[in-house]
Amino acid sequence: MNRFVLAGTGSGVGKTTFTIGIMRALMKRGLTVQGFKCGPDYIDPAYHTAVTKRPSRNIDSFMMSHDTVRAIVARASQDADAAIIEGVMGFYDGKSPLSNEGSAAHISEITQSPVILIVNAASMARSTAAIVKGFQLLDENSNIVGVIANQLGSKSHFEIVKAAIEQECGVPVIGYLPKGAVPSMPSRHLGLVPAIERGDLDSYFDSLAEAIEETLDMEQLLEITKTQSLDVSESIFDAQPQRQEVHIAIAKDAAFNFYYEENLELLRAYGATLHYFSPLQNEEVPEITQGLYIGGGFPEEFADQLANNEETKQSIRAALKRGVPTLAECGGFMYLTEEIVNRQGKVFPMLGIIPGRVRMQDKLAALGYREITGVPGNFLINEEEQAKGHEFHYSTYEGEHTSPAYFCKGRFRAQQEGYLHKNIVAGYTHFHFASNPQLVKNWLTACLEVNNELFPTINEY
Repeated sequence: MNRFVLAGTGSGVGKTTFTIGIMRALMKRGLTVQGFKCGPDYIDPAYHTAVTKRPSRNIDSFMMSHDTVRAIVARASQDADAAIIEGVMGFYDGKSPLSNEGSAAHISEITQSPVILIVNAASMARSTAAIVKGFQLLDENSNIVGVIANQLGSKSHFEIVKAAIEQECGVPVIGYLPKGAVPSMPSRHLGLVPAIERGDLDSYFDSLAEAIEETLDMEQLLEITKTQSLDVSESIFDAQPQRQEVHIAIAKDAAFNFYYEENLELLRAYGATLHYFSPLQNEEVPEITQGLYIGGGFPEEFADQLANNEETKQSIRAALKRGVPTLAECGGFMYLTEEIVNRQGKVFPMLGIIPGRVRMQDKLAALGYREITGVPGNFLINEEEQAKGHEFHYSTYEGEHTSPAYFCKGRFRAQQEGYLHKNIVAGYTHFHFASNPQLVKNWLTACLEVNNELFPTINEY
């Protein structure tokens, strides 16, 4: 099979553009393509999934063990002809400036995947060879097997860059894109998911494939990225013995769509049956629900609709009132507060479960990995358990309560965060269950005890 990491010298060099274009070009050849994304990002996997018609997977050497990374790649690729792993930031950029942990370089080594390096060669000639050479020499395990040049002025410019890199670095330059060859990438934030769901981006994906096929040697790409399938005998995703069926309702639509695919896989492996409902369509939480999961997304973009969909709001309140163990992450946390204030200052009433409001802002409020430790009374993660996750949001919480859900440690701060109240765990952090599958066991155990002593019927909402 073919498997490779599509890495860049830095952010903005065209990783997603080439990833999407190559995926579509390979599919036009009749190949089955599986996408992966290094790191915790949700947006790029949404693109991959739209193009390949298969769920793209996040793989992250900080949030999960090396064995788990290999298991995810092996399981998802077993019936695919080509696996494309899109890198994150620059090839060596990850959790720390002093190691490869969390980087695309680390993922390529863990998964034994060759690397195609993308270089922005605008206004450069021989200097591009120095850049590639530096990436080769920084780590002896770099395994860079080919180079793609981006933002070139002409075919003759490409020939100059190609000659320099191939002479000095000993790897082929398999293609390029000239400046202006493809239209600008659609918004990677606002409106992305509904645009994908409507199929609005299909013509864009096709235009990328056509442009890339003109100037990139697809046959050479396939030749230099041949590799062996990963051999994984067992993993945390294998169905667990003696599991009891538990029914988990999951809010899923354009407003709430940020879920790690492996979180859902682990829930199923431990016995959960997943039931999806749409707050945007004013759908109610299924009556069979024993657990509730409201993930992240863009509730602020649909705040007016969410505010007016009373059937959904009442059904969620009813589920919480009868003690259903509920995890609300980021957008879900926002939805559970009293109100969302948008960037123009307009106020939209939400569920009113969590005291306080969230206010949108233009400036990024938080971004980065989180190491999470629970607190007493948290059904998901107790004070002796740890997990890892990620935080990314443009809103800030304005409110006061004395019941944080967990202790979060990031690169620049460590503090108690989130909201905990009996059967509710809510906060801005996105948990990755593969970092500690015990969280899944904890949650499903709590779900089975809804009608028992753990979560007696409560009337405080």
